[in-house]
Amino acid sequence: MAAGFFDVDACLAGLSKKGDVLEQLSRKVSFELFRADLERAIPRSDGAKGGRPPFDHVLMFKVLVLQAMNGLSDEATEYFMRDRLTWKRFLGLELADPVPDANTIWAFRERLTQAGAINALFERFDGALREAGYLAMSGQLLDATIVAAPKQRNNDGEKAEIKAGRIPEAWKDKPAKLRQKDRDARWTVKYSKAKPREDGQPQVDLAIPSFGYKNHVSADRAHGLIRKWLVTDAAAHDGARLPDLLDKTNTASGVWADTAYRSGKNEAFMEKNGFVSQVHRKKPKGKPMPEKTRKANALKSMVRSKIEHVFAHQKGPMAAFVRTIGKARAETKIGMINLVYNMRRFLWLERRTAPA
Repeated sequence: MAAGFFDVDACLAGLSKKGDVLEQLSRKVSFELFRADLERAIPRSDGAKGGRPPFDHVLMFKVLVLQAMNGLSDEATEYFMRDRLTWKRFLGLELADPVPDANTIWAFRERLTQAGAINALFERFDGALREAGYLAMSGQLLDATIVAAPKQRNNDGEKAEIKAGRIPEAWKDKPAKLRQKDRDARWTVKYSKAKPREDGQPQVDLAIPSFGYKNHVSADRAHGLIRKWLVTDAAAHDGARLPDLLDKTNTASGVWADTAYRSGKNEAFMEKNGFVSQVHRKKPKGKPMPEKTRKANALKSMVRSKIEHVFAHQKGPMAAFVRTIGKARAETKIGMINLVYNMRRFLWLERRTAPA
């Protein structure tokens, strides 16, 4: 028996009672504020040539929001748009309305990438956050995390050519293969310090190889919102990005970060530009950590560790992953992840301050 209008309406009402996050997002975020930037990045024809009208700019942007919120491929995003009533309601679609297919999603994101529009979209929402009273306050927290990409299977010669910035000779006459090779992502090794056993004996530290890109962010201490971000390959050094991540609009001057950001150059830059370094100090080589430094680092960790909540949410519920090829596309994907994180954080902040 086919579902009628009132059946769908009753089903959606039940989902609302259970707390539909997308419905809450629609109430709190005015997606129309992105329209001008989207139309500027992706101009449309006047329709004189005929053909099926393109999907609305804001609808397509909301599709990318859904994709980033759930860490989905284009194909999976299309499937869930067809399958989920809450997604249709979020997009403003009726049950029988057509939805963008995987190719349409790819093409829209590709045009955003070519226009370099993700920064403008991120800044547009940051402006809305500030207008809502969420100013960057109490200092800032800096850190980076690896966002994995599909692993590349290259031989040693191909790896050497890629690192040198050249296209391997064997790929030049194979355009189909070349399109599937990410020459911007890099391998790196992430070290995880093992805790001593209960009997006090040390354990072997873990070295985990990872392939992909790095998401470098600066979050404000007061609200936990990402204020500045940039993308590099996974092998890039975190500390070298400090000058580009510091947010001069923050109402306080403190900067918290781990030892990767501690260098004479960075300390001098912060002092010259009015920032107060709360960056962890490194252990002296060949010497035990001074007790005073250890205690100071522990106090700094109580503040700095809050940025880990950002990455935990992105890698947990949002399942952050880069499925595209090349740094420019990775920037759009990771930029959307950061933007959607701020939307989710905004919802949480609004619920926290709502009257009982």
